[in-house]
Amino acid sequence: MIRRMATEEHAIPRFPAGFLWGVSTSAHQIEGAADERERSVWDTFTAEPGRVKDGSTAAVACDHYHRYREDVSLLAGLGVDAYRFSVSWPRVRSEGGLDFYDRLVDELVGAGVRPVPTLFHWDLPESLQEEGGWLNRDTASRFAEYVSLVADRLGDRVTKWITLNEPAEHTMFGHALGAHAPGKQLMFDALPAAHHQLLGHGLAVQALRAAGATDIGIANSHGPTWPASQEQPDVEAADFYDLLLNRLFAEPVLLGEYPSGLGELMPGDVAADLKVISEPLDFYGVNYYAPTRVGAPQGADIEFGGLTIPAELPFSVQEIEGVPVTDFGWPVVPEGLTELLTGMRERYGDRLPPVVITENGCSYEGMDDQNRIAYLDGHVRALHKAVEAGVDVRGYFVWSLMDNFEWAEGYARRFGLVHVDFETLARTPKASYAWYRDLLRAQR
Repeated sequence: MIRRMATEEHAIPRFPAGFLWGVSTSAHQIEGAADERERSVWDTFTAEPGRVKDGSTAAVACDHYHRYREDVSLLAGLGVDAYRFSVSWPRVRSEGGLDFYDRLVDELVGAGVRPVPTLFHWDLPESLQEEGGWLNRDTASRFAEYVSLVADRLGDRVTKWITLNEPAEHTMFGHALGAHAPGKQLMFDALPAAHHQLLGHGLAVQALRAAGATDIGIANSHGPTWPASQEQPDVEAADFYDLLLNRLFAEPVLLGEYPSGLGELMPGDVAADLKVISEPLDFYGVNYYAPTRVGAPQGADIEFGGLTIPAELPFSVQEIEGVPVTDFGWPVVPEGLTELLTGMRERYGDRLPPVVITENGCSYEGMDDQNRIAYLDGHVRALHKAVEAGVDVRGYFVWSLMDNFEWAEGYARRFGLVHVDFETLARTPKASYAWYRDLLRAQR
């Protein structure tokens, strides 16, 4: 099924003029040079035995910090319009840390690639974690101060900004379930971390506006939630999961309100905070990988996609039958992207800004990665169907430019268009790199 998709003869339909094509990475996953920046929560987390499946760390990763010129050359050869990377807060707090991003942005601009920085991609400085991290309201203010520094330094060349990456995953995996840094297992007591990240987002938008920025968004992860059956327990469980993973992080930003009942669980003056959280955006970033099939709890822990879903949660995540899966075990459902975007437009109407797909990708082994080509082909076509249905989509970023440190999975998962030999750090473009390059040429 997947290979047949990859060999479809008809061309992918043309997207609107000005559509932004790019690739994404994140600082902790590729930069390395850990001894040249402050310690982050991920450095602490990966130093604890058993936290990362292959026992690895990101101390070197892809060594992008020292090899960024080579990587920008790969971007130029690919022909992307834009490169979404993240700025490491711990590096910016270190002497000369912003100099690296100065050099990177200059190199990108010189290569004709638009820099699109994400200002927080999970690597909180360990010193702030010791003061409570995102459970401490003050971290939101500290985040805004850091954003101001970055904007003042890079704002003359950077015109498109992203505040946070996937606060839903950082809350659930990092603070509720303990599968990611900082390794907290607070379950529903993790909700303050969600609120403070969203508050930090709003304050960052204000800081960016004050610095003159005019193109600002957030990168939230979203996917359709499918009930395992139409029986009431399954439908209710799916609704609850959708509330936690989709609505909890979209509605404060887009509507200025929490879904019913959740605002009462948040700390501080929530009504005042929501006015900040809902600062108007210029685009809304969506990270899409797959839909989720959800049913009533099954009375036991469930292993799914590299994550343990505890039995005490009021839902269970279940396999979607009859669809291919990636090497990570994630279902391949391109039509879920069309469903997601048209559903968001129906739910939020004019409150939904133009959409940019800020991440979409898959983990597969091999250099002749036809399965990745098939995956991307199917999702780009599904995205075009959403455009045809009237969704205002302005861009698409593949995750990821290169193989990298895949968080708690270590180096066991390969999401890159470019293969990285983690012994020699040699970069080698895969078949999917050539496919994406040719797609971009055809679109132009």
